[in-house]
Amino acid sequence: MSNLPLPEQPPAADHPRLSLSMIVRDEAERIDAALASVAGFVDEMVVLDTGSSDDTVAIAERCGAVVASMPWPGDFAPARNRALELVRGDWVLVLDADERLRPEARGPLLELMARPELLVITLLRQEEGALQSPYSSVSRLFRRHPALRWSRPYHAMVDDSVSELLEREPHWRIAQCPEPALLHTGYRPELLADGRKARRLRQAMEAELRERPNDPYACAKLGALLVDQGERAAGISLLTKGLDHCPAEADPERFELLLHLAIAHTAERPGQAAELYRQALALPLDPRLTLAARLNLASLLLEEGALEEAARLCRTATEVAPAIAQGWSQLGLVERRRGAITAAISAYHQALALDPHQATTRQNLAVALLLAGDIPGCREAFRQAIALLERQGRSEEAQALARQAASMVRLND
Repeated sequence: MSNLPLPEQPPAADHPRLSLSMIVRDEAERIDAALASVAGFVDEMVVLDTGSSDDTVAIAERCGAVVASMPWPGDFAPARNRALELVRGDWVLVLDADERLRPEARGPLLELMARPELLVITLLRQEEGALQSPYSSVSRLFRRHPALRWSRPYHAMVDDSVSELLEREPHWRIAQCPEPALLHTGYRPELLADGRKARRLRQAMEAELRERPNDPYACAKLGALLVDQGERAAGISLLTKGLDHCPAEADPERFELLLHLAIAHTAERPGQAAELYRQALALPLDPRLTLAARLNLASLLLEEGALEEAARLCRTATEVAPAIAQGWSQLGLVERRRGAITAAISAYHQALALDPHQATTRQNLAVALLLAGDIPGCREAFRQAIALLERQGRSEEAQALARQAASMVRLND
């Protein structure tokens, strides 16, 4: 394992030289998939280990990475900056061990990196298993420029240094890769259930907010976490403060604040929640980044009986993000309420083709098939939903569904 900077190497003749930069600790179960996803695309792989006790280092080296080490500095920005010092490419791609580069993005990224005016290429990241916001935008591909540095203790980003550089050198441009580039597995529910991780996450967010007490981004992150953890009033207060201090041009931060304020108000003030969702959807953002507001608003409208608008919102969601199962599942619910049973069944089938592990969608499909008069199909969908719940360790839910299904159709025929 080397702690020495890599030697300078000449760029390839056909495209700018690209370096992978990663910081890791105890990622033996995941790092090989991350590195394999960029093999043959990047010109060098540089991994900075911050104290692994498992086989992370050996696996990274076996995959062809150059591995350096440093003690964990206490937050992410210094570690990412140290990793940045070790790369020698013209461009830097930053991945975490729970992320993978999608092969479909390679071509578009090469075309963008060839443009001499670009400083940063923002990447759409698909959040596998996320209950909200299945896409996010991250600044993870940028030129190796001496002015670009990571900042912020937990949600480390280069965005602050990018803004400062653009003020001094306004000729630079930022572009977004149109193809979703990254797949992130870290938001799967089973990975977020660890109480120790949740406590560390909150402590890190609180520390960041103390450092930047009115920062909209910090308010959005901690405010959303507080609402999620049941501290609704405190979360709403923090999100409102963030919105009050959010610059007019900061559309991504404003969207996140509006989204989580709407979520916080949904149960007790659905009318206000709907208005907040509408404000969020009015922002000039990539529609894939606003899916959560679109589908949540559709859910509210479904409860109110505003079925045509709910259907339009869901159809738009499936058009702009056809690979996201949530949109198809929500469309199925709305179409069933509209009496369009065939359309509902089609939507449910599409959702299950994308994510076959959704027991609720299988249950909803069973009901739609029953309404369509397809008794064998209904029976099989109920059986599959019950079996899926059992495999997921949700035995009580499986038993309750079996009783409910038995009141509608004979499951054993």
